[in-house]
Amino acid sequence: MPLDRPMRADAVRNRRKILDAAQEQISEHGPDVGMDEIAKAAGVAVGTLYRHFPTKTDLLAAVISEYVAEVADDAEASLARAHDGATAVDEVVGFLDRVVESSAHAHAIKAAAKSLGVEGHGDQSDEARAGAALADLIALGQQVGDIRPEVTVDDFYLLMATTPTDQPAQVRRRWLALVLPGITTQA
Repeated sequence: MPLDRPMRADAVRNRRKILDAAQEQISEHGPDVGMDEIAKAAGVAVGTLYRHFPTKTDLLAAVISEYVAEVADDAEASLARAHDGATAVDEVVGFLDRVVESSAHAHAIKAAAKSLGVEGHGDQSDEARAGAALADLIALGQQVGDIRPEVTVDDFYLLMATTPTDQPAQVRRRWLALVLPGITTQA
């Protein structure tokens, strides 16, 4: 029997329900939520959860991997809109705002992953996709003079490391308003 055969449709649905429930349960109840509670919230048997994710670390790594893929998709969509006529600076600001908000919602997930020693999610291709799209988007903004010439992708990663994800939305909006003058040339 081949080990790399595609998952059955019900297995795909169950995996999706488990990942969604894990994100919701950990966000609402913190990193100590049990696998039993996650399985119950997903509407699957505990054995089904463990077939997909043998450990909580495996489950959190998969949730984080999905988050990184979503960020990469967003960066590529922002770049595509800039190529289609949107201003690059507006796309950079919008992307940054969306990442700040999604990071705030994923804050508990990241804390849980850190407490369990989840270093990464294995596959770095989504991180590379996000970085490449963001680099191109920054370059487009720099070409027209809307983004400071010294700004790099690493600067965005540095900024993201300082995002007040554990603070209320108004604090996150204030943080964004404070950092934008360091990125853009617009007043």
